[in-house]
Amino acid sequence: MLFRSGHAKAEAFLRAQFKRDQVEEDAFTANTSIGPIPMRNFIVRFPGKKNGVIVLATHYETNYWLRKINFVGANDGAATTGLLMAIGDQLRADTAGGKKLDGYSVWLLFDDGEESFQPTWTTSDSTFGTRHLAAKWAGDGTLARIKAFILADMIGDKDLDIQRESRSTDWLVDLVRKAAHKFGYDRYFFQTEEAVEDDHLAFIDRGVPSIDIIDLNYGPNNSYHHTAQDTLDKISARSLTIDGDVFLETIRLVNQR
Repeated sequence: MLFRSGHAKAEAFLRAQFKRDQVEEDAFTANTSIGPIPMRNFIVRFPGKKNGVIVLATHYETNYWLRKINFVGANDGAATTGLLMAIGDQLRADTAGGKKLDGYSVWLLFDDGEESFQPTWTTSDSTFGTRHLAAKWAGDGTLARIKAFILADMIGDKDLDIQRESRSTDWLVDLVRKAAHKFGYDRYFFQTEEAVEDDHLAFIDRGVPSIDIIDLNYGPNNSYHHTAQDTLDKISARSLTIDGDVFLETIRLVNQR
């Protein structure tokens, strides 16, 4: 399908970025509201010394139903994809020469099919990649190894204001708050609270400790979300630095539990 041509370029970009690493491509077909669609998750593994896994996740695709307005998705998909790529650079350096991370293995998950195929969001027509993968990992025993599932979504916004997602695991929320406090980033995290339908729920529903790190207030009155205004000029390197500092510190704190 023509609308997937840009998606294929994103897949090729991820392959090139992680060509030196341990990468699994998890291909599957999703039954969407517009019919069967081929999808692909990418799992990049950095081995650790401890028995267990910390998963950092983001979706990397954009919206089908916005395909006619030249939707960029700079914040909603691209920014967190770039963030996890940068974290991957750090993890690659830490594991150079066959070394292992001091704590748990860290897996970067770039999942497909998070967005809905219709303007009205429904859980049955979205989060295809993580729902598929959670079921797959439950069946092969991988799910039991996951110590924490940490999701990044829409956190490249210049006006960074990360909500506390109300169904996220309490102790993970506490660790993220502690990590933010270490750097003096308290004001950017958890000043408000709301429930968000997102990729973490497939793992929450299966008992995996999970958290959604999301800023669902993008632009004045959320006016940039899912519009042609979601462009690169709205993104802040400072916000992504804050996110990266907190994610890496949260990994360290999970390893200490």
